[in-house]
Amino acid sequence: MLYLTRFAQGFGFITLVTLLPTYINTLDPQSTTILGITISAGFIIGMYTTGFTLAQTLAVVPLAWAGDRFDKRTVLLVAIGLGAGVYALFPLVDSSASFILVRALQGVAVTGSGLMTLSLVGELATAGTRADRIGKANAAAFAASILGSLSAGWLYDVLGFGVIFTIIVALMVVTWVGLFALLDPDETRIRGFPFTDLAVNRRILTMTSFRAQYALAVTMVRTWVPIYAGTEMAAGGLGVAATAVAVTVSAEKATNMVGQMFTGRLSDVHGRAMFVCAGGAAYGVVAIAIPLSPALGTALGTEMSLPLLGDIPPAYLPLVVFSGLLGVADSFREPASMALFADEGTDEGGVASSFGIRELVWRPGSVVGPLVGGWLMVEVSMAAVFLVGGAFALTGVLSFLVILGSAHGRGALRAW
Repeated sequence: MLYLTRFAQGFGFITLVTLLPTYINTLDPQSTTILGITISAGFIIGMYTTGFTLAQTLAVVPLAWAGDRFDKRTVLLVAIGLGAGVYALFPLVDSSASFILVRALQGVAVTGSGLMTLSLVGELATAGTRADRIGKANAAAFAASILGSLSAGWLYDVLGFGVIFTIIVALMVVTWVGLFALLDPDETRIRGFPFTDLAVNRRILTMTSFRAQYALAVTMVRTWVPIYAGTEMAAGGLGVAATAVAVTVSAEKATNMVGQMFTGRLSDVHGRAMFVCAGGAAYGVVAIAIPLSPALGTALGTEMSLPLLGDIPPAYLPLVVFSGLLGVADSFREPASMALFADEGTDEGGVASSFGIRELVWRPGSVVGPLVGGWLMVEVSMAAVFLVGGAFALTGVLSFLVILGSAHGRGALRAW
């Protein structure tokens, strides 16, 4: 049931990512005004994602504390129920302000379900299988991401918004019923405030040196791949149809899903820190290469017309390949990183709080990243978004390696 929950959460989340360029085109952020003052389009575009991440930031600590202090199953059921209500509101969105508000509510629901499912998976697994189990849970989420992005693009092109969100709400309801009927209550109770000790844990602080910078990189790159594919050419995008955008997103999710079915087990055996570094560095290199898509496409002659996707520009197929390579890179990092935090939380008596800290560390970059990306897209160029994002991934890896070696010894890269 926990894998099904990850599936449902991933399906809802990726649907909004896939349709984000469609919302940008439909809601026209250029015309947004507050008290008669026109707001920058770049700021509004950034807030489409930042509103979501700001709400996640505010929700992390109370939700993680509640998960450690009370029954994680109950907290999870509340989060899934909230998610069902939120997705029912999306067809009613008719302005940038209402979209940002509903996205914020979605952020609370996604945070609650994500924290509780990962905490329960990490708590139930043994130390020697933790990354493997987390990797498989993530693979379920990525399977939903593939199905969600492909179906969202196609259903929107054919039927519009309403049908998409009806399916998501139904999936949330089925998940809630299954959890209520089949998942046993969590009897672990942690009194006090575990964040206090975990916040100064040396291993967590070392991982933070990487994660804080990597958050900005991934949020910018992952958000702007579909924006690059789907926004109009006048705005620096490729202007492809929603179904083609879905294929671009799915390429990253498919390679990440397949990879995590194996890389988690490998990191359990060979050392998790090594996988974090390798995945982070590869992600940065691929992100920096994305602006080469038009030149590569022109050289290879990839402009064509394809069934379902329609006419595609030369840069589209290289972008799909780069998106797939991003998934390969992140499949090395993600289960290893999650298992490191789960290890510390289990040892220190607060696995939900440990994942909560992991989320909090991610938030500054994920809040600032879309705002920086929106400004770069409007004021500089679309390519600048990927160059800056990739650079932050590489500096994050470098910081992690320096602190890991100086604070924990030369053997820490293989020992962790």
